[in-house]
Amino acid sequence: MNKETVLSTQTMGNDLWNQAHSPAADSRWQWTQYRLKAVAAGFPLISLRDMDAAALLDRVDTKFVLPVDKMLWVVAGLQAHYRILSVQGNRLSRYRTLYFDTPNFELFTLHVNGRAERYKVRSREYLETRDVFLEVKHRTVKDRTVKSRIPTAGTAVWMSGDVRRWLRAVYPFEVGTLEPKMWNTFTRITLVNREFTERVTVDTNLTFAKADAQIRLDGIAVVEMKADGRNTASPFMSAMRAERMQPQSFSKYCIGVSLLYHNVKKNRLKAEIMKLEKMGNEVNRG
Repeated sequence: MNKETVLSTQTMGNDLWNQAHSPAADSRWQWTQYRLKAVAAGFPLISLRDMDAAALLDRVDTKFVLPVDKMLWVVAGLQAHYRILSVQGNRLSRYRTLYFDTPNFELFTLHVNGRAERYKVRSREYLETRDVFLEVKHRTVKDRTVKSRIPTAGTAVWMSGDVRRWLRAVYPFEVGTLEPKMWNTFTRITLVNREFTERVTVDTNLTFAKADAQIRLDGIAVVEMKADGRNTASPFMSAMRAERMQPQSFSKYCIGVSLLYHNVKKNRLKAEIMKLEKMGNEVNRG
């Protein structure tokens, strides 16, 4: 894929493309993996079966976007308070997701317009286990995230009869209008607190792609606390406050679509994309 093909799909985010597609970026990509593995090795383990107690399918989400270097510093300081998910001996898990929307990006538009109640539909594969789920994420008017999912034999690139019937029970719009829009891959570590009331996910090496374009976010980590809403002390949130990091909105789907498609409403995401570009430039200077 050449540079011109990717840039022709974008009106914003050109700096992100330039930052992420270079020999230096490839080296940073590998170096990030190495350092993340080193930090992850310091945590005690928790298995998938044990983590069922912290599934948190109905939860409150708090997100932070920060440079990988700062993320590694913060995460290393959490080793006494959390266990790390290990899947088949791997503390780093790879995810591949296919997002769906209507031809006119109605779900994307609900999000960027700030609608209190909104949905995402995606097929997610957990590459270590090869498990695949079709998922619907519902952001409620009470600012909670409710996730529903069913296992599928493979990536659900179209909606079969059984899938359609399930979707109609959890998704309030017309199922027949959904179509694949964007692939997203990333590497994740998952931390679980001792009380099973909180999970912290750390996503790095994010890539967004469609048929004729691809973009990577180099040197940037998306960290999210998923909590059941109880007022319990959180070492992670204490660390964020100590680093003077403020929560911010970040949707992989919306950021990816805004970078890959030129014909969508994206003005309200401009500030987020500019922050990502500034962060990427600072990483490059470092």
